[in-house]
Amino acid sequence: MAESTSTNKTVPYSTGDSKIGETTIAEMRELAARYPVGRSALLPMLHLVQSVEGRVTPEGIEACAEVLGLTGAEVSAVATFYTMYKRRPVGDYHVGVCTNTLCAVMGGDLIFERLKDHLDVGNDETTEDGKITLEHLECNAACDYAPVMMVNWEFFDDMTPESATQLVDDLRTGTEVKSPRGATICTWKEAERVLAGFPDGRADEGPTGGKATLAGLRLARERNWTAPGSQASGTAPTQSAPGPRPEDQPGRESQAVHTDDTRKED
Repeated sequence: MAESTSTNKTVPYSTGDSKIGETTIAEMRELAARYPVGRSALLPMLHLVQSVEGRVTPEGIEACAEVLGLTGAEVSAVATFYTMYKRRPVGDYHVGVCTNTLCAVMGGDLIFERLKDHLDVGNDETTEDGKITLEHLECNAACDYAPVMMVNWEFFDDMTPESATQLVDDLRTGTEVKSPRGATICTWKEAERVLAGFPDGRADEGPTGGKATLAGLRLARERNWTAPGSQASGTAPTQSAPGPRPEDQPGRESQAVHTDDTRKED
C-alpha cells in the first residue's frame, strides 16, 4: 500500500525498515508505567514513535497496540485524529505558519504564500533536501504576537515574509536558530522525543514571556488591580487592596468617558 501526496509523489505506507527496536519498546513500557491506566500513555508513545521513525508508521502503531493491549485500529484512530501526528515523513524542521484570523489579517497568508514559492513546496510538503516541511496551522494561541510561525513547536513572533524566508534559509544551511520565546531549535525528531516525555534539559532555556504577553500584568500593577478575596465557605476573605473603579476595568473603557490623555494608550 502507498499514500499519494499532493505533489503526486508516492510514499510507501510501510517502509519495511522500521527502527523500532527493543530500546524503543522498553521506553514505551516506561511511559505506560507512568499512568494509573496504561492506555493514557498513548499520546506520548505516538510522539516517541515519531522521534524514532520520523512519522507514525504501521510498525509504530502495532508496537503501541501490543504494549498497551489495544487493537491497531484503536491506536490508528487516535493517530489519525490529531494533526500533530504525521503519516508522511517530516523534514528536519517542521515549519508552521499560522493562517487563522488575526495572523492572516496581519500577514500570515502572505508569509505562507512567500514560503511556498521560496521553498517550492505546497502545504504539508517537504523540500527536496529533506530539511523543511511546510504547513499552515490553525490558531497557535499567540495572537498578541501575530503573525506567528512555529519551528518544531517553538514560537517565532511578529514575522514578515522577509524574516520568514531568512529563517528557513538559516535552518537549511545549519545556522543556529533560537526562538525568541524558547530554546535553540533542535531537529523534529529531537523535539518529538521531548514531547514524548524524555526531557532534554533545556526547558528553561530562553525567555518564556515577552512584552506583549506581560502587558496585562503591567497594567494591573500600574492601576493597583488585585484579584478579589476568597469567599469560600469556612475561610476568611483574604485582605486585598481596594479594587479598581468599574470604568477602569479591562473591557469597560468603551462604557466610560475619560478626560485625561494619560489613559489613551491603554
